[in-house]
Amino acid sequence: MARKPAPRKVPLSALFVAFCAGALAMWVLSSYGPPKPVVPIEAQLDGDDRPKPVIADTRPNVDAADAKTARAPSIGAERVVATTGAARNLRVPIDGSDVANWRGGFEERRGNRPHEAVDILAPRNTPVHAVTDGTIAKLFVSKLGGNTIYQIDPAGQFEYYYAHLERYADGLHDGETVSKGDIIGYVGTSGNAPPNTPHLHFGVFRLDERRNWWQGKPIDPYEVFRK
Repeated sequence: MARKPAPRKVPLSALFVAFCAGALAMWVLSSYGPPKPVVPIEAQLDGDDRPKPVIADTRPNVDAADAKTARAPSIGAERVVATTGAARNLRVPIDGSDVANWRGGFEERRGNRPHEAVDILAPRNTPVHAVTDGTIAKLFVSKLGGNTIYQIDPAGQFEYYYAHLERYADGLHDGETVSKGDIIGYVGTSGNAPPNTPHLHFGVFRLDERRNWWQGKPIDPYEVFRK
């Protein structure tokens, strides 16, 4: 009659290592909890049903040789009062917009970033007006901002940013001189704006001596326009 093979013995050292590994795993789970899935920023923003205007890093990364220092606007409000002259001779970009309703919009959060602009809700295709005389520095189409306009004032000190436009005014082009009140575009939902919430994302930036359209320090439009 054939003899049954004797059962293999597990070395004590292997049992000790397995015990230590299990104890370490239990300690990690009790201290830090199970691993959490990584949620892309885009997915977080898509779950936010508020208007999602362009945010800091949606201003374009410029690849031109003379734009190697391009950067997103700095985070944080620069409060500007009327005595700076920025509030003189400005008009609101959308007729009937109450500047008082802009208060607080600049400080709102969009995901993990500051808004640094105001949202002006209006029906689709409502005309958007130039807030002052100046020059169309750039018509730019971005993934988040959609159809956007960068307008620089005559002194080259301030830039006005209009985003989520449905379309531009007919014939509008880079370098064009515009007057305060000219229609330069129309309210829409281009970019990452919610499709059922047409609005204008409106920002104001203070330019430095280089006067590059892709650079500037964001300032609160409410502080610029309030009486």
